[in-house]
Amino acid sequence: MAASSVVSAGRRSLIAVCQLSVQHDLNDNFRRSAQLIERAANNRGCKMVFLPECFDFIGRNKEEQIDQAIEADGQYITQFRELAKRYGLWLALGGFHNKQADGLPLNTYLLIDSSGQTRASYDKLHLFDLDLPGKVRLMESEFSRKGKKLHLPVDTPIGRLGMGICYDLRFAELSLFNRLRGAQILSFPSSFTVTTGLAHWEALLRARAIETQCYIVAPAQTGKHNDKRSSYGHSMVVDPWGAIIAQCSEREDLCFAELDLDYVDEIRRNQPVFEHRRSDLYSLYFNEKREINDSDLFPFGHLKIDGSQCFYKSAHCYAFVNLMPLLPGHVLISPLKEGLKRLTDLDDQTTADLFILTKKVEKMVCQIYQTNCATVCVQDGEHAGQTVEHVHVHIIPRKKGDFGGGDPDQIYSKLQNHDAKLDKEKRSPKEMAEEAIFYRKWFEENLEV
Repeated sequence: MAASSVVSAGRRSLIAVCQLSVQHDLNDNFRRSAQLIERAANNRGCKMVFLPECFDFIGRNKEEQIDQAIEADGQYITQFRELAKRYGLWLALGGFHNKQADGLPLNTYLLIDSSGQTRASYDKLHLFDLDLPGKVRLMESEFSRKGKKLHLPVDTPIGRLGMGICYDLRFAELSLFNRLRGAQILSFPSSFTVTTGLAHWEALLRARAIETQCYIVAPAQTGKHNDKRSSYGHSMVVDPWGAIIAQCSEREDLCFAELDLDYVDEIRRNQPVFEHRRSDLYSLYFNEKREINDSDLFPFGHLKIDGSQCFYKSAHCYAFVNLMPLLPGHVLISPLKEGLKRLTDLDDQTTADLFILTKKVEKMVCQIYQTNCATVCVQDGEHAGQTVEHVHVHIIPRKKGDFGGGDPDQIYSKLQNHDAKLDKEKRSPKEMAEEAIFYRKWFEENLEV
């Protein structure tokens, strides 16, 4: 299959969902997984196999959970890459203990294509900390660290797939994010406890399917892993109407389901709930950080901003360095959409994104330029000093006497007049690109800002 011939021509795809009962022995657990993958491969037409969370192992204590962690490019995962190539299948490896050099492992979900290459990687965002005296104690934060960013849905041979892991299922915002970004299928590889599984597993999966109008694919762990931990099982696939179309019971097993993207379209067409949302009264904000290509060109009124001069890109806005900074660290933020001349042209999502990104960038420049003060302003219209007809926020770190003393408000007259000096003071593209790289690195090292 060609790498990005993503959705099958008939828009119907067969998948296999694996239910495992792993213990602490990684080699034995791989043997179990490999047997199920082989069974799936022998079913003609199967395009993708889903494995549950902790397919690598479940430790007997928190020390084992940490010490046995593996690397994404190590030998253990390489065995799964070889299986993907051998059988010509995509593998959804639903969550392994991803070893980190600087602390606790991540719980990472890998998507491997039929050539054995990683197509996507997702780190579990919500950690399950549960302490019910006399029933169960599972504190995931004692042996795992949380992921730090949202990931867009991924094009696969079965459709556009949104990724989550286990406890992420309880947070509807993540599912809504994936739906709003184009997902047709959501997957939640899991290892639900027996207590929470009995009460909530099916209800949560069906709720996510109904509210997002997506297929839900939920491979699960089952049975007793050690004296301290057991899982509920009942791996299942739910269709976008909320009907369970495939399910395992409580033993190690495999179930198959056919996903029909035409049915997804039909459900959404017949009940267009996302068109009926009242965005004038409520909205969801998603804190996204998107990739930047240096070859990109970003709209800025009658101008274009080169991608190499951009240092942060969110869902709706971008931050870039200044051709003529009034002071060191003077940077700008603008919406990505063309034709937005005034603040009143922005929808609520873009407005929220613009000002949240402004806060992030202000924090960055103040830290880098060692100050706790900044001028943050928008020249909204011609008579307010706007010379480029595209909404943009100026962020300028300030220090005492930074214009040689006097009134600090003189910055506004300088802002209004600084474009007249364009030919004299403009910087080279090389200098601007170097500054952008410096700021990008800061954000890479400060992901939680």
